[in-house]
Amino acid sequence: MDFITATAALCGQMLNYKTIADAAGIDQITAKNWLGILERLCLVFYLQHYSNNMLKRMVTKPKLYFYDCRLVEYLTKWSNSDTLMNGAMSGAILENFVVSEIIKSYQICGWEAYIYYYRDKGTKEIEILLEDSGKLSPMEIKKTATPQKQLTRLFGVIDKATLERGTGAVLCTTDRLSAFDSQNLIVPIWGI
Repeated sequence: MDFITATAALCGQMLNYKTIADAAGIDQITAKNWLGILERLCLVFYLQHYSNNMLKRMVTKPKLYFYDCRLVEYLTKWSNSDTLMNGAMSGAILENFVVSEIIKSYQICGWEAYIYYYRDKGTKEIEILLEDSGKLSPMEIKKTATPQKQLTRLFGVIDKATLERGTGAVLCTTDRLSAFDSQNLIVPIWGI
């Protein structure tokens, strides 16, 4: 497996130089240097973990994403979108798509995107934490048209953060905007 294919196969996951290096048959230093090149070429970017002294036992590795999901599909040899949506990487590529679209929407407006993820050592994860206007808004990304409210249960983890919790959202394949309650929205992915 070549380097860029190995990298694409790990989109939406925590960065692990060893895994990429082993899959590509190179050493970790080379993998790190080559990832730096991909980042400078604006092919990949990293989502950093949310850092706050009040939130204990956090994982600190960044997550790896590609700006172009079609490139990921091509490199990981998914023949078409229908096959991909039923495949093993569908969730990771959907997450990659959503995160990259949010980042790009900020960049096109010339704004700085303060977007993070949260994961503790017990693997509790919130896929997106968006910091804006002094609030921290949690978001989950799911490949479902009928999300359940339990998807928002981890949002309370960030109540210990120094910032006030903003409106949460489950970004999913539903066809219309709705809400679980006054604090948690159901947002169609096409609306981002």
